[in-house]
Amino acid sequence: MEFNPSNIVIKLCLQGMDMEEKGKPEEASKLFLQAWNEATDDFEKFTAAHYVARHQKNIPDKLRWHETTLQFALKINNDAVKSAFASLYLNIAKCYEDLNDVDNAKRNYELAASFADKPSDKGPFYHGTKANLQIGDLLTAGRMSNYHPHVIMNHIYFTALVNGAGFAAALAKGDGHEHVYIVEPTGSFENDPNVTDKKFPGNPTRSYRTKAPMKIVGEVTDWMRQTPEELQKFREKLANNKGEIIN
Repeated sequence: MEFNPSNIVIKLCLQGMDMEEKGKPEEASKLFLQAWNEATDDFEKFTAAHYVARHQKNIPDKLRWHETTLQFALKINNDAVKSAFASLYLNIAKCYEDLNDVDNAKRNYELAASFADKPSDKGPFYHGTKANLQIGDLLTAGRMSNYHPHVIMNHIYFTALVNGAGFAAALAKGDGHEHVYIVEPTGSFENDPNVTDKKFPGNPTRSYRTKAPMKIVGEVTDWMRQTPEELQKFREKLANNKGEIIN
């Protein structure tokens, strides 16, 4: 399934994270468990189990929930969750280490290292902007961030989700029309570290970045638009965000 912030399980997890930030772990734990109980598909269960795991009070229970999260990730095994494998195996390895199970700890540390590589996503990829560009044009790094004033970006950011690119276009600076371009990377790229394994496990928004130019090969005109109210709420959230961007 495509990542959807309006999904009820995702909303419950967001509420739980809000409780964590407010220093209310018991309320957070209840919301994450509710998310698990209301999850109906593998992606929802994978997401909810990830948060239930970190609120377990003893190592065996924590290990059980981390392994449950991994089982659903392996069932899904797509580009939205593959980038979570390294951290999932690392969490499991740490549990085994705490339990003095040296062999299983070593095996899972090795598995974690084996997944710490470049993304496997084959696209197609999209870039949202208000700039009026042409097929064949090259996008290059060195532009001002849409989200952090005065920050010059060292990378070009893009996504494999057309709706995500449309959202980025709506938030982009400028007075022009929103455009979602189909793009091709001309060099290597990596998971966007600003989203990968941050709020949600893995890279559910399939967001990437590259220092190499991105070639525009087409344009799409059909994507899900947010309401002005939804966009304003997100802009206010960005304005209040004091976190540092990984540039």
